[in-house]
Amino acid sequence: MTTRPEAAYSHGSPNKTALLYCNLGTPDAPTAPALRRYLAQFLSDPRVVEIPRLVWLAILHGIILRVRPAKSAAKYASVWTSEGSPLKVWTEKQAKLLQGYLGERGHAVTVRYAMRYGSPSISDTLNALRAEGATRILVLPAYPQYSGATTASVIDDVASWALKTRHLPELRFINRYHDEPLYIAALAESVRAHWAANGRPERLVISFHGMPARTLALGDPYHCECLKTGRLLAETLGLSKADYIVTFQSRFGKAKWLEPYTEPTLKKLAAEGVKNVAVICPGFSADCLETLEEISMEARDAFLQAGGQRFDYIPCLNDSPAGMRALTALAERHLQGWPTQLKPDAAVLQMQRDLALAAGASS
Repeated sequence: MTTRPEAAYSHGSPNKTALLYCNLGTPDAPTAPALRRYLAQFLSDPRVVEIPRLVWLAILHGIILRVRPAKSAAKYASVWTSEGSPLKVWTEKQAKLLQGYLGERGHAVTVRYAMRYGSPSISDTLNALRAEGATRILVLPAYPQYSGATTASVIDDVASWALKTRHLPELRFINRYHDEPLYIAALAESVRAHWAANGRPERLVISFHGMPARTLALGDPYHCECLKTGRLLAETLGLSKADYIVTFQSRFGKAKWLEPYTEPTLKKLAAEGVKNVAVICPGFSADCLETLEEISMEARDAFLQAGGQRFDYIPCLNDSPAGMRALTALAERHLQGWPTQLKPDAAVLQMQRDLALAAGASS
């Protein structure tokens, strides 16, 4: 094993704490070549596709990467913004705000974001943090619910970087926050705000990204954590079991995935006479292709064409104050024990003493 060359060790260097906020990733552009590069990396991850390696790689490079990139590029183009990919735009904003919120709480922490697939990569960002002197790094995957295909894959990538790094920083990982009270409260606040502006629907559909059904039998906690998030959100909103349903989207291939599936459920609701639904996607920390195109466009069309009359999509938490407070509280708890508190400014302390003495003299 060969480690990367590093700068000469400097005695007496101050310890610095960083937070690495990791999201799934996005292509660099809504084009077929960019999608081919992105999908090749994403779908080559054995955590994502648990099919015998040689069989899957033959399918991936022989069929999928020849057909899917152009179709996916068209979908990405439908949600691309002047700033770029929505997922990357929101993730970058969240990272900047998280550093600001932690700073307001008195923590000296450098926050950077990285993508598991695409850029900026986890390894490049970790190298940059080490070059900036980070000696402690908290890794926060953006996924509220734990899955081997998402959270564990981020940890794999950090571990791969660590294998090639001589002088390792202290590392901590946050695995999940699916039932964090402030996260649930932020979701509920976003639903109430949407209802206040648009009216309450007949049914709230709580849609999570799907996973192959076999992952549940193999011990992955993702399905259970999604159901718990849905239940806690419904309880906070005061909903009965008849008022909401938890579903799973983004099915790929012919194998059985976690059920019920989102789009067929919406069609079924419309066929049963439900005219008005709202859909929220709590498993996504930021709006992306799966929420903006798959839900707000494709699922909307499916529901309306099946007889529904009104379809509302409730955006992800994105950079909402409630959502950022939840992330800040989560990070702050996991930073405990590391000396992140900013040292009091001497001039500020002296001013406070002078004010206190002046107040005492006048009393």
